[in-house]
Amino acid sequence: MMTNSVFEFYLTEIDQPFSGWDFSYITDTERVSASPLPWSYTSSVIKPFRTSESVLDMGTGGGEFLEALKPFPEKLSATEGYPPNVPIAKARLEPHGIIVKGFEDDHHLPFSNEEFQLVMNKHDSYSPMEVHRILKTTGSFITQQVGGEDMKELNRFLEAPLKSEFDHWNLDYAVEELEAAGFHILKAYEAFPLTRFYDIGAIIYYLKAIPWQIPDFSTDRYHSALYRLHEQIEKNGFIDFPSHRFLIHATKSEPTDE
Repeated sequence: MMTNSVFEFYLTEIDQPFSGWDFSYITDTERVSASPLPWSYTSSVIKPFRTSESVLDMGTGGGEFLEALKPFPEKLSATEGYPPNVPIAKARLEPHGIIVKGFEDDHHLPFSNEEFQLVMNKHDSYSPMEVHRILKTTGSFITQQVGGEDMKELNRFLEAPLKSEFDHWNLDYAVEELEAAGFHILKAYEAFPLTRFYDIGAIIYYLKAIPWQIPDFSTDRYHSALYRLHEQIEKNGFIDFPSHRFLIHATKSEPTDE
């Protein structure tokens, strides 16, 4: 059958290379799209990025996002905790004079006390106390996080495990943690936008790129469930799954009215 041959073709997406934090293989080709968030992470960080003398980008991936923010502040550093991404980030960012450091423990960042005016963090883990330590007194921490409910419906459809170590991770929990560490919350938003997939190959590529979504994922293990999902996408043209995002802008010192 034609459907079977198309499905078998899409199964080969598991072999497509993925590096850094670059989803352009499925995003630039419009095989997946996301509903807009009620905020923009880039717009949230761009002004403090431009006006801060010292900035740290936590979880820079392959450095793709950070490189796009040129011109750079006087002092700019980046961290990356996933070892395969570190040489990719170094190759992209170090020619610009950006210091890139790999690390293994959120609770022991390789920086001095009060070293940065701004710490940016997009979708990376962090220790509130450690971020507080490395921020200057007048510094800010801006983070966008992936919440614990992210793509749970995809797991449910594929009959994959729903419980994970991130189930507790939401805006309220993160705000409480930051406040306990001494932060003052300037802004806090949470949303559940839909992510739309237009073919099963894009889903397979996504699950390979984000192995913590379904830790035991393989096309052999989930072959039957993937085929059922493929048939539904072929019938309807797409399938939507809720994502989970939240953004927090926190300051080390209490904000004053200007």
